[in-house]
Amino acid sequence: MTDSARKEAMLLAIDIGNSNIVLGVFEGDKLRATWRIATGSHKLVDEYAVLLLNLLSHQGIAARDIKEIALCSVVPSLVPVFETLCQRYFGSSPLVVEAGVKTGVRICMDNPLEVGADRVANAVAAHHLYGGPVIIIDLGTATTFDTVSEEGAYIGGIIAPGIVIAAEALSLRAAKLPQVELERPKRVIGTNTVAAMQSGIIFGYIGLVEGIIARIERELGGKPRVIATGGFADTIAKDIPAIEVVNPDLTLIGLRLIHQMNRS
Repeated sequence: MTDSARKEAMLLAIDIGNSNIVLGVFEGDKLRATWRIATGSHKLVDEYAVLLLNLLSHQGIAARDIKEIALCSVVPSLVPVFETLCQRYFGSSPLVVEAGVKTGVRICMDNPLEVGADRVANAVAAHHLYGGPVIIIDLGTATTFDTVSEEGAYIGGIIAPGIVIAAEALSLRAAKLPQVELERPKRVIGTNTVAAMQSGIIFGYIGLVEGIIARIERELGGKPRVIATGGFADTIAKDIPAIEVVNPDLTLIGLRLIHQMNRS
């Protein structure tokens, strides 16, 4: 492949979450680099641009190398910010995953528009990579469970408070309880307040995830594959035998696949 062809194949994928923005650059189907930055709803276009261009430069990627862009967001106010950024600095309008965009996924919900674009991207990637039926657990600001059928239809899901939200609420609402690092304690029975809180939070979420997986399996009447993603997947996945794969790049891969489907 020539240098020119290689550069033309570069796709920037942007997943805007409530707490973090995850970015990735693909060369063809190969994920060349990924980054995770804090979401700031009040940042300006140029502030995000400076950060993004520096990240690209560090990996030897110039703005002119980015030919295509795909974006999903659960923060509506940041969509026009990144659309402007893409047009101003990359000379390209991003494909924004929203109603009307081809995804190949039939959404079997009472109101399909309620399903977040990131969850649709996860469903696309999980079914492409692992087949179906599959359960996708995304451990981020919220903890979500999405179920995809053998045929690739989005059946429905579960939304629970994320592990960080739970930890922050515990320290905010209980005057004598401190904020703690979300680390797995060595023992379940804590011998001090910090260890006791870590045990309750970490092992409590492990129990939550295991319990919901079991209930989904009973409802589906089978043994779907279970895939975990999100910022806290590694924190708890190793304690849950039902989780077969941790794929931190699932949403980015889904964005690439959706972009391919919508090429004119």
